[in-house]
Amino acid sequence: MADADDRAPLLVEVGTEELPPKALRGLSQAFADGVRDGLEAEQLSPGKATPYATPRRLAVRVEDVARIQPGRRVERRGPRLDIAFDAAGNPTPAALGFAKSCGVEVSELEPLETAKGAWLAWRGTRAGEPAAALVPGIVAAALAALPLPRRMRWSDLDVEFIRPVHWALLLFGEEAIDAEILGVRTGRATRGHRFHHPDEILLRHPDDYAGALRDPGRVIADFDERLETIRAQAGEAAAARGGRPEADEALLEEVAALVEWPAALLGTFDDEFLALPDPVLRATMKGHQRYFPVTDEYGRLLPHFVAVANIESRNPETVRTGNERVIRPRLRDAEFFFREDLKTPLAERREGLKRIVFQEGLGSLHDKSERVSRLAGHVAEAMGQPEESVRLTHGAGLLCKCDLVTEIVGEFPELQGIMGGEYARHGGEPEALALAIGEHYRPGFAGDALPGTALGQALAIADRLDTLVGMFDIGQAPRGDRDPFGLRRAALGVLRILIEGKLDLDLERLLAAAAEGYSAVPRPPPEVATRPQETHSGTAGTTSDDLPVPEPVTPFQEPAHPGLANQDTPTRVGEFLVERLRAYFAEQGVPATVFAAVHARRPARPLDFARRVHAVDTFRRRPEAESLAAANKRIGNILRQSGGTTAGQVDEALLNDGAERGLHARLAVVGLDAREKLQGGDYRGAMQLLATLRDDVDAFFDTVLVMDEDERVRANRLALLAEIRSLFLETADISLLQDR
Repeated sequence: MADADDRAPLLVEVGTEELPPKALRGLSQAFADGVRDGLEAEQLSPGKATPYATPRRLAVRVEDVARIQPGRRVERRGPRLDIAFDAAGNPTPAALGFAKSCGVEVSELEPLETAKGAWLAWRGTRAGEPAAALVPGIVAAALAALPLPRRMRWSDLDVEFIRPVHWALLLFGEEAIDAEILGVRTGRATRGHRFHHPDEILLRHPDDYAGALRDPGRVIADFDERLETIRAQAGEAAAARGGRPEADEALLEEVAALVEWPAALLGTFDDEFLALPDPVLRATMKGHQRYFPVTDEYGRLLPHFVAVANIESRNPETVRTGNERVIRPRLRDAEFFFREDLKTPLAERREGLKRIVFQEGLGSLHDKSERVSRLAGHVAEAMGQPEESVRLTHGAGLLCKCDLVTEIVGEFPELQGIMGGEYARHGGEPEALALAIGEHYRPGFAGDALPGTALGQALAIADRLDTLVGMFDIGQAPRGDRDPFGLRRAALGVLRILIEGKLDLDLERLLAAAAEGYSAVPRPPPEVATRPQETHSGTAGTTSDDLPVPEPVTPFQEPAHPGLANQDTPTRVGEFLVERLRAYFAEQGVPATVFAAVHARRPARPLDFARRVHAVDTFRRRPEAESLAAANKRIGNILRQSGGTTAGQVDEALLNDGAERGLHARLAVVGLDAREKLQGGDYRGAMQLLATLRDDVDAFFDTVLVMDEDERVRANRLALLAEIRSLFLETADISLLQDR
């Protein structure tokens, strides 16, 4: 624990009221990064920064912080020489004042010659400040820079933070730094668990922090250690009944942010609730109560849950009973909502969608479902789906938003789509239609699973493209970091479905069809912008078969009444999708030059675009790539400068140089095989074949003068180069790889 004379660890802790659980990890890491960056900026050479976070504190321990800044060379420019001294060479008041401000005599100042004139200057070394004097400002700056959604004030203090602050700790080695942070004085005291050990705990050294909080404080300060403790405890509790906890990472993170001293216990609910759909049970346990559902080895739910208390009770049975008493009415409410929803078939709820605004300027959810139905049918047709599947896709589009007016989705918004599929099954709809409704919100986040059925893919694409086109048309495109409608996520979802789902569809045609949908479906303003309160009735047993099938959309058809305010909207959405495609490949480690090389050919089908990107990315790693990229750039420049005289076939009789004859012969063989691969979409195979042309291309440029004086020979050689260039351009403009 002994510190070096010139370095010591720094511990910073800010104690608060309970912090927002979903933001805790991010705030903790941002605080640690901010403190360390501030120390680095002050040249204090900090070592590793370890963040700590519990519901009531943000803390960071930074190793090996220099006790004092290094001395710094300083140069200050003073008055011009012509006004620093009088005619007799005596210093003027300007020079005397400047010397005094520098803490030196005039004789210690030096002349400084610049392009703008001569000046009086001081050059010296300024001693560094002690770290203890700099740390309070560094911590204050790190706290001010935290990404807080909103700040609040408390008491009569003129400070703001996400929650009221009750204590602060600044410990540098064994020295407690006295300062004021967010309205409280700092010192060497932390605090333990609110109930187990509410008293102050005095620390002698930063190394004591985690251990002292654990014992006697009964606080696990390390977020990840606390999370793993919860995972282990939940597993042990569920195993007692032969089960396994559904301890997904998102729920683990949230629970770890809610407790300081976790104590897991197993609870039970009545078997009768297992008759509810599994998503409803999971949403009740996870979303409402932050409980971990328990399943058997086959993933089937058991009538048990794992709750994590923030206290180690002397009477755990009382805690268990209390949690079981809380979950029972929650499940009873869910059961009631589900039973009530089943009284009205999904198709009869479409009228209720007319009362819910999709987005101001884009009509109601009823309008959107009409557009999505038409577009989803078009997508299904483009996918080559049979007529019956296209009909089901139309029906799924009309019903996919109907669960938004159900009681269960009103209580559990995260179940939208999922419950639509459940209610479709209960209403007698075909399984394919129900699956499509349940899948159409996927992927909902980075790394989420894609729709697993063709109908689900068509519906998911249609839903997102309709939103993108509509939002762009009313001026709601993302700007900077702001994307309140999640349009970047929607765009990425479309691209992932097309690429990872192996759907070779033309995006320009899909966007044109989406734009056409706004002509087919008028956009009257909805009457009310809230969820309807009454239940809509209709003919008993109504299903999607009783709903009218929308007229099919014909892409590029000139609309009689244009529905879009801006006719360039599809183009702008297409450009936006290309930028998301750029980000998609960048996350996979694809260089920008590879993307640019493919984008130069403007492929309209994302799957085709992806195949080209992977082919070029593989090609660039070959030893021939650099030479052929340079050759393509050279060929492109020659052809541009030739004035368009490159048309026509190569005449073998005019090939009078060995190198050009060899290149032409080699091209005849390679080109035939490459074009065969290109026709089959095998860009990687084609590029591998074209890579074998390097030696012949290099030999050609080494010995052949392209711009021959004989016009016929010159045109023939240009035609040969044009043939090479066109073969490469079938995949990408690899000359752009030269820009790396």
